[in-house]
Amino acid sequence: MGAHILVVEDEEKLARFVELELLHEGYQISKAVNGRDAYRMAMEEDYDLILLDIMLPGLNGLEVLRRLQQDKPVPVILLTARDAVMDKVAGLDAGAVDYITKPFAIEELLARIRVALKLHGKTAVAPASVQEPEEGVFRRGKLMLSEKRHQVTYDGQEITLTNREFQMLRILLENQDIVMARDVLLDRVCGFDYVGETNVVDVYIRFLRSKIDEVFGIKLIQTVRGVGYVIKSENTEKS
Repeated sequence: MGAHILVVEDEEKLARFVELELLHEGYQISKAVNGRDAYRMAMEEDYDLILLDIMLPGLNGLEVLRRLQQDKPVPVILLTARDAVMDKVAGLDAGAVDYITKPFAIEELLARIRVALKLHGKTAVAPASVQEPEEGVFRRGKLMLSEKRHQVTYDGQEITLTNREFQMLRILLENQDIVMARDVLLDRVCGFDYVGETNVVDVYIRFLRSKIDEVFGIKLIQTVRGVGYVIKSENTEKS
């Protein structure tokens, strides 16, 4: 099973967003909304990593961190909206393995989590819900996506994608020349029980474009106004 992470964040929307992303990456997630609950849960349960907000009701994050390092050491990444150097220094001095300042890109948070877990001998596993029974390779021009290796390359150069970005690209490549509606992409990528707006699809498409279209100077993903998105096959473009 994936590493077990405790997310301690009193901002409900941010906590839910982080929870969904981490679940999709294969982690087990527990949540707390205040410092006292976070300390109690950490003492009662063995977590592989804690994402800990500094500004918390009841007991602030730095105090929770100090108590845990004294009573039950566990890797902690601090989340803070404050960019003051003293906050960062205090957190690292108290025993945090890393910190990240809000607002942050989810890719950066995921990368920091992977590094922290690797240093402590833990990794995530791919969630069963997004694993396909059939292995396949999808190509479009110089772009190649391999399900077996969970890898995307363009002209041999590897492109780093999150699981959701990978799944969205796979669906579009698998259905070349078929316009995929936003709600369909949302269901296929995030799951039918996802609670949120379909504009989250636009966010992931923007991420994909920034990593593929803008980097390699191509126009891979096309927008069909009012409907959704499509990747057109090379044969269609030439005709």
